[in-house]
Amino acid sequence: MVGVQKRDAGKGLLIVEILYSFNPEESGHASNRLILRGGQELAYFLLRLGLDVNRVSCRMAALACRRRLWRDAGMICKTLSIWAFAGLCLVGLRIQPALAITIGPDFIGNYTATDLGGVAGLPINYGGIAFKAGDPNTVLIGGAANTANGLYYQAPVIRDASDNITGFGTVSAFGNIGEYNDGGIAYGPGGVLFTAQWNENKLGQSKPGSVDEDKVIDLTPLALTTTTSISGLNFVPAGFSGAGRFKVVDWPGGNWYDVVLAADGFGTYDIVSFTLEATLSGETEGFVFIDDVGNAGFNVDSLLIAEWTAGSIAAYDLDANGDPIVASRRDFITGLTGAEGAAIDPLTGDFLFSTFGSGDRIVRVDGFVPPPPVPEPATVVLLGLALAGLRFTRRKR
Repeated sequence: MVGVQKRDAGKGLLIVEILYSFNPEESGHASNRLILRGGQELAYFLLRLGLDVNRVSCRMAALACRRRLWRDAGMICKTLSIWAFAGLCLVGLRIQPALAITIGPDFIGNYTATDLGGVAGLPINYGGIAFKAGDPNTVLIGGAANTANGLYYQAPVIRDASDNITGFGTVSAFGNIGEYNDGGIAYGPGGVLFTAQWNENKLGQSKPGSVDEDKVIDLTPLALTTTTSISGLNFVPAGFSGAGRFKVVDWPGGNWYDVVLAADGFGTYDIVSFTLEATLSGETEGFVFIDDVGNAGFNVDSLLIAEWTAGSIAAYDLDANGDPIVASRRDFITGLTGAEGAAIDPLTGDFLFSTFGSGDRIVRVDGFVPPPPVPEPATVVLLGLALAGLRFTRRKR
């Protein structure tokens, strides 16, 4: 038995709630798991049709099937097929509105947001964004995010006389890297590219020069994240307290983890341990670290993180371990739909972020000071391994 109700989740997102009633004897049956998977496949199918639907949020309510609840309808409780599920979810489609970007009150006047629009040839929905290692004029952006067909694409950037990015050139696939890509993508020790796979709850690793993931860690057996899947990830930059440490966040729970890595002898890394350090609001995705030196409104080293559901970019103060202090949250940008990936332009210090849905676009935020030069990969390896498990106080530049 199925019931359908619709509710406005704010920011123009309409959620369809599917209430699936099944026989208690069938609880845990493979057919119930098939329905959940069917919802995922439906979303992927709709995206391939080019419909701008964002994530279709479907809640499965496991209700006891009692004839008296449904006798007026004269219906029989039975397993819902994938295609019936698809038909119901279609009721909830809604085109997203244009962005109404607003800089937060603590930052207005110091920062300017520019909507760069979409990237020609990049499949929707957009995933994470990062600058290609050793090339400040090429970005990696996830396409067909959250799907088995997802890939990262490389796009040359177009800059103005002040080096600000104004657009993008012709995209090409970045090998076969990026299945189920999401907001998290970052280079780590050894120049290895780390990528989050949502909602597979997996961590991809690609060595320099590789055209595919060299290693994929399934995080579910490790019990890393108690909600759906990891979504965002990054390494604390040099010069920050907690430099070199690996940070991971999940969606939708907003659970923020400190993760300790160890070289596996094959050029990639194992997870040694992890610690839940904070739980953030807004259903979080990609994030970057902001230096307090010269950046107005940031009085201490800070974090900017995409809040997909809240439609915001949030700012947090960091503690001595490079983790966000929950009580310090402030709005940096509001009025978004599906904030997703996050990156810092290595030439200008501009903050770039991608959106998943609402036309799928890249937004540039000016006003930040340029970051220091990125250390060589060998230096990152030594730093990351030397600091594993340690907490120390940052030395100011």
